[in-house]
Amino acid sequence: MLIHCFMVSYAMIVRNLTTDQHALLAFKHQIIIDPHNILADNWTTNYPVCNWAGVSCAAKHTRVRALNLSNMNLTGTIPPQLGNLSFLVSLNLSHNNFHDHLPRELGQLNRLELIDLSSNFLNGEIPSGFGRLDKVLHLILAINNLTGVIPPSIANMSNLENLDLRNNLVHGNIPYEMSKLMKLRTLRLAKNQLSGSIPAAIYNISALRMISLPYNNLSGSLPKKICHHLLNLEALYLYENEFSGQIPTSIGECKNLQQLMLDTNRFNGRIPTSIGNLTALTDLYLFANDLE
Repeated sequence: MLIHCFMVSYAMIVRNLTTDQHALLAFKHQIIIDPHNILADNWTTNYPVCNWAGVSCAAKHTRVRALNLSNMNLTGTIPPQLGNLSFLVSLNLSHNNFHDHLPRELGQLNRLELIDLSSNFLNGEIPSGFGRLDKVLHLILAINNLTGVIPPSIANMSNLENLDLRNNLVHGNIPYEMSKLMKLRTLRLAKNQLSGSIPAAIYNISALRMISLPYNNLSGSLPKKICHHLLNLEALYLYENEFSGQIPTSIGECKNLQQLMLDTNRFNGRIPTSIGNLTALTDLYLFANDLE
C-alpha cells in the first residue's frame, strides 16, 4: 500500500512537472531572437526543468514557482500556454523585446505575487482577467505600448502594493474602483493619455507613498482635505496636466512629503504658506501655473 501511494504521488509530480515543461517549451517556441542562445542551449529535455535558466521550482511541490528572464534581449511573443504554470508565484520578463498582446490566460495564475513585464513592446489592452489575481503585490507593465483603458477589475487585486503603468498609451479615466486598493503604496500612471479627474476616494488610500501622474490630460481640482488620509505620502507628481483651482492649504499636513511637483498646470490663487510646514520637503516645483 505504501509503495502504491508513493508511486501514485511520484507519477502525479512527474505529470504536473511535464505540464510545466510543455508550457515553457511553448514559450521557447515563440522566441525568435535569443542572442545569447540561453534558451536554445539550456531549455532542452537534456536538463531537468528546474535547472533551466531563469526557472525556479518549489521544493514542496516540485513545480515551477518563478520565471525570471529579465535583461536577456529576447524577442518574441508571450504564448497562452504560460497560463498553465499553475504554481507560478513570480513572473519577470522585463527589459526584453516581447511584442504583441498579453494573453488573457495569464489571469489563470492565481498564485502570482509579482508580474513584471516592463520595458518591452507589448501592445493591446490590459486583460480584465488580471482582476482575479488577488495575491499580486506588484503589477509592473511600464514602458510598453499598451492601449485601452485601465480595467476596473484591477480593483479586485486586493493585495496590490505597486501599480506601475507609466509610459504606455492607456486612455480614459482613472477608475473610481481603484480606491478599493487600500494596500496600494505606489501609483505610477505617468506618460499615458488619461483624462478626467482623479477620483476623490483615491486620496483616502492611507498606505500611499507615491502618486505619480504627470504627462497626461488629467483635470479637475485637488480636494480641500487632500492630506487627511495621506499622512504617509512622500511624493506627489502631478505636473504636465490640466489641473486647476487652488492648491489646498491642507497640503501642509502631508508631513512626510519630500517631493511636490505641480508645475505646468492651471493652478491659481496664492501659494499656501502651509507648505512651509513640510520640513521633509526637498523638491518643490510650482512654475508654469497662474499662481500669485
